[in-house]
Amino acid sequence: MTADRFIHSIGGYLPSLRLARKSAVSALKWSGLGGVREGYRAVAGWDEDPMTMAVEAARTMTRELEAESLIFASTSAYFTERAQSGLMVDALGLKRDTRSLDVAGSRRCATTALLQALDGTKPAIVAAADARATKPGSAHQLLFGDGAAAIGVGDNGGARYLGSHSTTHDFIDFYATRDHPTPYGYEERFIRETAVDAILLPTIQAACEAAGVAAAEIAYAAVAEPLTGIYPALARKLGLKASNLASDLFAQAGDLGAAHASFALGLAFAKAAPGDIVLLAGFGSGCDALLFEVTGTVLGAAQMAVALAQGSALTDYVRFLNLSGGLDLAWGMRAEFEQKAQATVIERHGRDIIGFVGGRDSTGNVQFPKSRIPVNPALSVPETLEDVRLAEEIGQVVSVTADRLNYTPDPPFYFGLVQFDNGARVMVEFTDCPASGLAVGDRVRMRLRIKSLDRRRGFRTYFWKAAPFERPTLEKQ
Repeated sequence: MTADRFIHSIGGYLPSLRLARKSAVSALKWSGLGGVREGYRAVAGWDEDPMTMAVEAARTMTRELEAESLIFASTSAYFTERAQSGLMVDALGLKRDTRSLDVAGSRRCATTALLQALDGTKPAIVAAADARATKPGSAHQLLFGDGAAAIGVGDNGGARYLGSHSTTHDFIDFYATRDHPTPYGYEERFIRETAVDAILLPTIQAACEAAGVAAAEIAYAAVAEPLTGIYPALARKLGLKASNLASDLFAQAGDLGAAHASFALGLAFAKAAPGDIVLLAGFGSGCDALLFEVTGTVLGAAQMAVALAQGSALTDYVRFLNLSGGLDLAWGMRAEFEQKAQATVIERHGRDIIGFVGGRDSTGNVQFPKSRIPVNPALSVPETLEDVRLAEEIGQVVSVTADRLNYTPDPPFYFGLVQFDNGARVMVEFTDCPASGLAVGDRVRMRLRIKSLDRRRGFRTYFWKAAPFERPTLEKQ
């Protein structure tokens, strides 16, 4: 008999900025376009992409789970011929012999990857993220949201895997291609009728049979809906009494694509008590339905509810278009400088850069970057420095400048000096800065972000930036 498998830990990440949908609808009022106006849509910063968000979602669980494999799931990953899971291995400080895989192709690629991890015998992390391109004025622009979720799987944890069922169905509710990268959607009535009766309903019924669970016994659900409002009709037909946490997530952040069901699962675990049954269902080109029994505390789940409640309201639709790629502003000559990355430099120093690994010398002084001869003036001969990962260190602002002369896609450009609690001092860029700016003495945490964009060659580099330690509470709408 196969040993039980568990959800060991779970994590989620949402960008700080949340577009108030009513602001976008108001800006588009003259056109009659826009769509849903209630709630928020999570908006990735110019320096965020699916890989950086997935790292943020997964980083806390690496302290408790010695993962032997890492799967990255996304329908909007930047690189098509470079494994983002490989970048994540270095960014998370995992061993180089960690097995890695990128999966894509449909919104349920994350739940399919989770099933693969649950079918295995080794501890694994499945991290999903999306930041999907949309056309300005389209309904998808306000329906979608940017974000990430990660699930740690092992032979122990707070939620026991009971069973599942999958259905493969080439159902085209919307699609995106290389020639048409923004989604093209089909008629809503067709989607509602087909998605419920032909895909979701039979898949969840079969999963309940496989797990030996009656639908009425399910306490919480994390069901990705192809359209908002589908879940109540599905619940009636199934006899489900459980609330759908994916609906709450949509209201505050939008549809997170490949990460949506997994993030909602974390919200469900945050509410659940031991003995509760939780349903997870990913949708896209079919459906994966999985059932879990809560046996204790799922590490990280409580923090996901906190993350959903935090953020800064964005009410400027033009700024949103700039951040999401819907508007190409002329930034002038300062934006024309070349930012070409060298593969040889990445090969030599890439793991230390993306992992933010500094060094400790024989006197205990910590520095970044490493050097052959330590920067400590008390030392004058070469020595091998001990690796020190600075990504998880808390820092304090020593100096900060807000500059509008240096180019950044979202001015102003913040940079300065950070003093870490372990003694290291590093010049860094700041990100997610509030409108009031930062002050000397403010506490900061490090977040992996895009460092440079080489639009001419289609390449980007990554490094860690300092962000405010706390985020404000998002006002509910």
